[in-house]
Amino acid sequence: MVSYAPLWKTMENRGATTYTLQVKGGISSSTVRRLKAGDSVSTNTLEALCKILNCTMQDIIEYLPDESPNQ
Repeated sequence: MVSYAPLWKTMENRGATTYTLQVKGGISSSTVRRLKAGDSVSTNTLEALCKILNCTMQDIIEYLPDESPNQ
């Protein structure tokens, strides 16, 4: 699964809010809701977030493997 936890930390470190994403970067409110819910977003959105926050992809998302038991 993909987690957006790094995004929220990066935003906090840079003093950015979801309002910043929407006004400065043109990220729609529905996309912000998808990010908050942990739903998938497009690679274009991920690229836009990197540009807005001047960061790398690792500052936006992280991959968390499923915790299914080994059989």
